[in-house]
Amino acid sequence: MNFAAIREKVANADIYRYQGKIEKIIGMTVEATGPECNIGDVCRIFRKGSDEFIYSEVVGFNEGKIMLMPYTDIEGVGPGSIVDNTGRQLEVAVGDKLVGRIINAIGQPIDGLGPIETTGKYSIVGEPVNPLTRPRIDEIIPFGVKAIDGLLTIGRGQRMGIFAGSGVGKSTLLG
Repeated sequence: MNFAAIREKVANADIYRYQGKIEKIIGMTVEATGPECNIGDVCRIFRKGSDEFIYSEVVGFNEGKIMLMPYTDIEGVGPGSIVDNTGRQLEVAVGDKLVGRIINAIGQPIDGLGPIETTGKYSIVGEPVNPLTRPRIDEIIPFGVKAIDGLLTIGRGQRMGIFAGSGVGKSTLLG
């Protein structure tokens, strides 16, 4: 790389770090002023008086404020805590060594077996599957419940929600 190219890169570099501060916390929703960000960006929230931080995701905007949802416990965070945008969306580490391990929301191992060797990172934002390319559902699953088999026929591979109060037999039905 020649000197002119280096000079141009330095001239166009973003040398400022845009940070914000927490204004309000309601439950697990954190409201902050500050860094420019987009929905889905991962931000760091620094605990007061510490270099420790927690990760959070931008979930909305309200009257010029950023709404953040932390991935972990927010103990030690309060109004005035620094918020810093990473400029990236959440990615998870992937690899064969993940099989059988227990990780938290941001992919860190919590099973006490040490660090996990991974082969790369994968974004959690994926392309939606086109419903027209899915195979047709043409096989009926008999449930043995006349009301379901007769009126609400269910096919193998079909997606459906089962909504009901507690103790009415949802798990028994699925079993």
